[in-house]
Amino acid sequence: MITFSGVSKTFRRHRVLDDVSLTIERGERVALVGSNGAGKTTLIRCLLGEYTHDGEVRVDGIAPRADRRTVLSRVGFVPQIPPPLKMPVGELVSFAASVCGSDAKRMVAVVEELGLDWGRVRRLPFVKLSGGMKQKLLIGIALGRDSDLLIMDEPAANLDPTARHIFFHQLHERKDRAVMLITSHRLDEVAALVNRVVEMDQGKVALDDRVADDVEMTSRLRCGIMLSRLEPAFAKSIGEWHFVSADGGLTWSGEVNGPDRLRFLGVVSRYAGLVASFEMKEARACAATD
Repeated sequence: MITFSGVSKTFRRHRVLDDVSLTIERGERVALVGSNGAGKTTLIRCLLGEYTHDGEVRVDGIAPRADRRTVLSRVGFVPQIPPPLKMPVGELVSFAASVCGSDAKRMVAVVEELGLDWGRVRRLPFVKLSGGMKQKLLIGIALGRDSDLLIMDEPAANLDPTARHIFFHQLHERKDRAVMLITSHRLDEVAALVNRVVEMDQGKVALDDRVADDVEMTSRLRCGIMLSRLEPAFAKSIGEWHFVSADGGLTWSGEVNGPDRLRFLGVVSRYAGLVASFEMKEARACAATD
């Protein structure tokens, strides 16, 4: 579906992309990872037709630079940094729906499913929303339309655990009929969402590997943790995951989204010296409304 053939891009004699060649097929969920300056964002902008470049980029044979309208009509895009738009939220959604020929009500439905109070925010300027609210709105705009190419830059970074679960469920529903390209600085943030990892370094593809695709994006893990002593810092960290304690802080229980398991284990590992026991087991594949 997507091909990059010998793509190179230079800014002021600095080669940001260096002969990149990739083929991405429908149904593939690709993690595009690498440090700042590795070339991830530039590659995405070439795919969106924003830059001229050497080599070729094609989406089902169409060049994004030559026919941006056709290609962008198929793209759902979630940027990492929200644009500084001052227009009211309701106007923004209506404008986005008109541009892509979609129904604003579908976008609003996804936004509300993610937990955003539409009645409260629809008249607010977009720029005045919190980071999490902006993220939910941008995800709603991207997923509340017909698109077979989802490009997402750190898409769940500002979402609370409940919204993350709903977001993962939305992606699960599209996983067989769309290409998903998810960029991140850290593989553990997106590892369970993808079935392929492309790592970039200094404008080149340093790694292109298939990964195990065993984690259901809608799954939930039931976890129990016992500490050897009370620790306020741990209580604060685990509380952000909606875990609860029945004895004042020594034992904790809660559920974790399947795709978040590595991220969660990273949090717990910071307190490994305090963990007396730890259990994690599959709860069930939950619907987003559970």
